[in-house]
Amino acid sequence: MDEPRLSDRVALLRGGWLFSECTDDELERIAALAHGLRVPAGHVVVREGDEGSEFFVVADGAARVSVGDGTAVADLGAGSFFGEMALLDGGERVATVTAITELELLVLHRDEFNEMLAFAMPTLAPKLLAVVGRRVRELEARQGRGVPFGA
Repeated sequence: MDEPRLSDRVALLRGGWLFSECTDDELERIAALAHGLRVPAGHVVVREGDEGSEFFVVADGAARVSVGDGTAVADLGAGSFFGEMALLDGGERVATVTAITELELLVLHRDEFNEMLAFAMPTLAPKLLAVVGRRVRELEARQGRGVPFGA
């Protein structure tokens, strides 16, 4: 993938739900941190259980999220994102994401993701927390156990 121009990355981010309330300045700063990545159909982008060090925003294409024995739990399209959970808690990937079609992604590595949160926290944190909470509840429901409490 040719590296998208900054203005193209801003437009891609603006179209996504997570970034919809960001200011132009925040979007430009996030876009400047992001890198483009193209992956072919069938490629596993992240694998459940692996260490996670990147956050992904789907710019174009479709991907399937699966857990455990390969059970599909969601399909992702343009504007969707994944990879935040491993970056937020330092744990392993909680699902496998596989390209259904060729995917164009914007990628933020751990340091870039943390930098994004540092300057856009008031805008992004409530949305990220809502998504993480929903994803944890869905995963726990599929596994048939409650959300663990304690250290």
